[in-house]
Amino acid sequence: MNQYEMQHPQTQYPRPGFAAQTQEAPGLDSDMRPEPDHGEKSYVGFGRLKGRKALITGADSGIGRAVAIAFAREGADIALNYLPVEEPDARQAVGLIEAEGRKAIALPGDITEEAFCRSLVRQAHEQLGGLDILVNIAGKQVARKNINEISTEQFDATFKTNVYALFWLCQAALPLLPAGATIINTASIQSYDPSATLLDYATIKAAIVAFTKALSEQVIDQGVRVNAVAPGPIWTVLQPSGGQPPEKIPHFGEHTPMKRPGQPAECAPLYVLLASQESSYITGETFGVTGGDPTP
Repeated sequence: MNQYEMQHPQTQYPRPGFAAQTQEAPGLDSDMRPEPDHGEKSYVGFGRLKGRKALITGADSGIGRAVAIAFAREGADIALNYLPVEEPDARQAVGLIEAEGRKAIALPGDITEEAFCRSLVRQAHEQLGGLDILVNIAGKQVARKNINEISTEQFDATFKTNVYALFWLCQAALPLLPAGATIINTASIQSYDPSATLLDYATIKAAIVAFTKALSEQVIDQGVRVNAVAPGPIWTVLQPSGGQPPEKIPHFGEHTPMKRPGQPAECAPLYVLLASQESSYITGETFGVTGGDPTP
């Protein structure tokens, strides 16, 4: 798919109905049908991140992989975090980064553990020879139809993956970030328009919007900008591995004005903009990639 060729956005990528499909969490992109587009063949870089050093969580698949590919093609070296069971997807991502002549540091581990988060930042900084960009993408999303179906264990894991890890990683990274560095968090349309089946997930995504705004005010005098991207329905393995009820997968994204889900490759350019000096007057903002569903 050529992202740069003018075309009708509703038909640029596959539309529902999709084949019914489920996977055990966290799942693999390579087992999805159709496979998501992360920009492997389409993204063209222009050197906007030349010489930068980025740590990306959730970088093996989905939006994280798309951002890693885009950053590498823009000239950045990448430290990739992911769960050890996601190694097959991560190996592919590492190969794509290295094919661009950029450094790819694989740092698998569980970001629900505080000690690992702090070690992750330290390792990324040491092995990349610095750190300029922190991108928080890894997330946990499990659909439940009723509040009484959400266990304390699930609630706790959702908060630790999406909010606690964000706090620990930012706290560890900020003393290492130079003026001009950026932090990019990942919120969601769920921050503003929560689905009944995603009670805990919507709650943490709303928290990320507030966290982003507050932190941006704290650190701007340090010269660090903090922004967030809020995707809508994006065709990633998060969805068939428990993020949506199975019966919704064949129709995923059809409710949007675009009448289809977005692809990871359609999110990556916004992360590039927010990481680059082109967005030098932007901080504390949350940008939607929602297929036309409005955000505040």
